[in-house]
Amino acid sequence: MKKTVYILSLLFIIASCSNDDYQPVVYNNPEIGLHIPIGFPDINAAVKVNMPTQYGVELGKKLFEDKRLSADNSIACASCHIQAHAFADNNIQGVGIEGRTGLRNVPPIQNMAFMRFYNWDGSKLQLENQPLVPIITHEEMDSSILEVIGKIQEDASYKELFTKTFGDENITPERIYKSIAQYEYTLISANSKYDKVMRNEGETFTESESRGYTIFQQKCTGCHSTELFTDQSFRNIGFPLNTNTNEAGRARVTGLTADYMSFRVPSLRNVAFTAPYGSFGQFATLKSVLDYFDNGVLYSDNLDPAFKNNGNRIPLSEQEKIDLIAFMKALSDNTFVE
Repeated sequence: MKKTVYILSLLFIIASCSNDDYQPVVYNNPEIGLHIPIGFPDINAAVKVNMPTQYGVELGKKLFEDKRLSADNSIACASCHIQAHAFADNNIQGVGIEGRTGLRNVPPIQNMAFMRFYNWDGSKLQLENQPLVPIITHEEMDSSILEVIGKIQEDASYKELFTKTFGDENITPERIYKSIAQYEYTLISANSKYDKVMRNEGETFTESESRGYTIFQQKCTGCHSTELFTDQSFRNIGFPLNTNTNEAGRARVTGLTADYMSFRVPSLRNVAFTAPYGSFGQFATLKSVLDYFDNGVLYSDNLDPAFKNNGNRIPLSEQEKIDLIAFMKALSDNTFVE
């Protein structure tokens, strides 16, 4: 009799713990307010619907640094986008799994929240659409998003982070892309010597930096304007050509002859950390870039007017080059790369 009563009591307890009464753990996942530096342009509209959150950024960083995103588990996003190089690297062109060489130089990842286009040719308009590109590209990670999910879906730490970020442990392609983008949105650089001078924080330019700033305003701001030091346009500035038949610059996206070998104007912030320079690393140093501008660039029908209307060059004296480089080095944000 006592045994029967015990069994009935146990069944009653189990029944009372039905799924209808289950209350999942709800995590507080607050948005991380982005610090918008003075003078910066508006954030990309996509950021407003995927604002960084505490756990979303943590998850995105974990994914960014996970080598399992590549087919042979040998490289992560962070393998090419190295913080000490302003999240670029020092290779001429990107190097993927098995030492495969990519088509282009690795661009830095900084101030992505304020950009209107991504990749050298502007093929992506939202950062959330970009992470798949390196994952599936043969010369980069040569994997697939389903393969990536298969590798990490039983990882307890990922289950916890996906739950904290999205409410459950379900790992989907969209959630992966959104998390990586959230992390990258937080990589804001605006604390260089130049910024401190502009904010009147006690820093002053050296004489050479000051001269370089004046020359920069006279000869460079047509392309490298705004506080991002890029107008985000696409221009053919006559750099030596990448003869790879897959390369056409912006024309790969638009199909327009007028866009042939035009590339997104790079930001000059942290330029001292991102050598070599050019869409496929044509120049080892800033001095070699300025020498090339001074000596005359490669002519083309769609050459940018800044060169075409000036004898295909930007004339610079040796002292002007020294001073320009001094100013550009003042755009270095040491806290960002450390």
